[in-house]
Amino acid sequence: MKNILGIGNALVDVMTQINNDNLLEEFSLPKGSMTLVDEKKSQEVKSGTKIFPRNLASGGSAANTIHGLSMLNTKAAFIGSIGKDETGDFFENDMKKAGVETFLFRRDTITGTAVALISPDTERTFATHLGAAVELGAEDLKPEFFLPYNILYLEGYLINDKSLVEKACLLAKENDMEIAIDLASYNVVNYKIDDFREIINKYVDIIFANEDEARSYTGLEPQQALDKLAEKCKIAVVKIGKDGSLVRRSNEIVRIDPLPVTCIDTTGAGDLYAAGFLYGYANAFPLHICGAIGSLLAGNVIGIIGARIPENQWPSIRREINSMGK
Repeated sequence: MKNILGIGNALVDVMTQINNDNLLEEFSLPKGSMTLVDEKKSQEVKSGTKIFPRNLASGGSAANTIHGLSMLNTKAAFIGSIGKDETGDFFENDMKKAGVETFLFRRDTITGTAVALISPDTERTFATHLGAAVELGAEDLKPEFFLPYNILYLEGYLINDKSLVEKACLLAKENDMEIAIDLASYNVVNYKIDDFREIINKYVDIIFANEDEARSYTGLEPQQALDKLAEKCKIAVVKIGKDGSLVRRSNEIVRIDPLPVTCIDTTGAGDLYAAGFLYGYANAFPLHICGAIGSLLAGNVIGIIGARIPENQWPSIRREINSMGK
């Protein structure tokens, strides 16, 4: 099995179920997007939605993926930056409880939070205050962090610090690692399209994108976007929500069906899909099995609020994976 190292924004998610989308307009948050906000705006959103049901969970895109991989008994590690506060302690303890090796830098700035506003149709919109997460820099990355690992997983949100992403990619390639990236959010892709293209063209082996992100990157619909992305890497994955996902490696193309479940909250669906897919890939499973494991994890996480599959569901998930034909 290949070992996997993730780098991303270490955040704590504030999962909030809203009763209509008017609040999104009030806070100028495009539905379905991730919008970066300052501490003041973050507090405004939290205060303006305090009447709605909410719960906390450690999060951040790459952290969700690495957590899921560790729950599947993969050797996995995470690099991030958190505050010297209780929120930071919450994040670190949650990752370590799952068995993740952590390289966490403690800052004087408060730990970042992502307020996830969950619409009645289950779509989620993030108002993200990065806080200490944004203080992770290229200078924090050390070659020894990378040595025990075979795959580097990057969340696309990191593209806001291109020097960090490039340093991570260079260290990974020096260590003969493969590099996987998730494009993160369509508005981030729109804003940083040139930087994404440069990093992908130079370094990336595996790309994950949902249909909106794929469209932002290529200007094409899912099947054509898949083909375009596959020209730039070893494996391209385009997730198409309730219609499943498409995967291409060279001339091999597979369509993966979604898990038939009732969707409550889509938060973490893409992150857990990546965890399942990379687990299969790390074990050298065929593409259709990699995708099926991705769909299994995504289906389990959309049936709950938040991006953490409850601990009591993991034994049955592991059994189902073991029963899949190899």
